[in-house]
Amino acid sequence: MAYYSVLDVTPTTDAWIADYLEPANKLVAKHGGKYLARTASHEQIEGEKVDATLRILIEWPSKDAALNFMKDPGYVPHLEERTAGSISHHFLIEAKDDLA
Repeated sequence: MAYYSVLDVTPTTDAWIADYLEPANKLVAKHGGKYLARTASHEQIEGEKVDATLRILIEWPSKDAALNFMKDPGYVPHLEERTAGSISHHFLIEAKDDLA
């Protein structure tokens, strides 16, 4: 079953960004992920305001694929740099409708 990573990322420094993008792109693809959106063009239309510079949406073929990406030894140092240099929230969402 597909899963989606939904991230809010607000860099607190841009020192990590140049070294992050290429490896992250390759590793997302390696684990079967596909970027659906990576954008600063977003607006919140409901609820208490939550600021984020970037919103990122990645589709994964499975939960294991998403978790294996996060644990990939090639990604871990970049993840550590991103989380140290940003305010980030990452949600992993199963592609199902519990209310249907």
